[in-house]
Amino acid sequence: MKRKPELIVDRPSREEAMEAVRTLIAWAGDDVKREGLLETPKRVVNAYEEFFEGYQMDPDDILSKTFEEVEDYDEMVLLKNMRLESHCEHHMVPIIGKAHVAYIPDRRVVGISKVARLVDVYAKRLQTQETMTAQIADTIQRVLEPKGVAVVIDAAHQCMTTRGVHKSETTTVTSRLHGLFKSDPRTRQEFMNLIASPSVGNIAS
Repeated sequence: MKRKPELIVDRPSREEAMEAVRTLIAWAGDDVKREGLLETPKRVVNAYEEFFEGYQMDPDDILSKTFEEVEDYDEMVLLKNMRLESHCEHHMVPIIGKAHVAYIPDRRVVGISKVARLVDVYAKRLQTQETMTAQIADTIQRVLEPKGVAVVIDAAHQCMTTRGVHKSETTTVTSRLHGLFKSDPRTRQEFMNLIASPSVGNIAS
């Protein structure tokens, strides 16, 4: 994917990143030279490349290929229960949950896998859940120009579940609505009913 110019920063070298990990290990109180930790800096940097690869992707580019031959389809397109993995920008610990994304096309639709990839682009960055929810919805609205967009994210934050207040059963729900989802109560209620309903797999079982 193309890199958005505004996301280009003066990144440290890979060795500088690994040295930073060694510093944190030592600060935590362990011996960076013991056998079990010798490869840890490299593994952490490799993991960070995967965790934060969203900085290297252009979300607009992901949605750029659309289809107009959709037989005048103008009803809701909903992807629900998409697993979401992100990291809190305040403590750099995981945010794990589900994203529900819907839009109502206006002439153009996009491949459903592109919507899932868009979620990952923003999730694979240091985030707040509120910002991530808005970014996903606003990008779909801007690029596809649909009749409406709705995004709901329901996630657990390990900055709350494994530290601090230790509220392990707590999740945070955020939403962002555009167009018909915001202006038409019936459309909004249909969306909420659909994301609350059992999945096809649950119905089949």
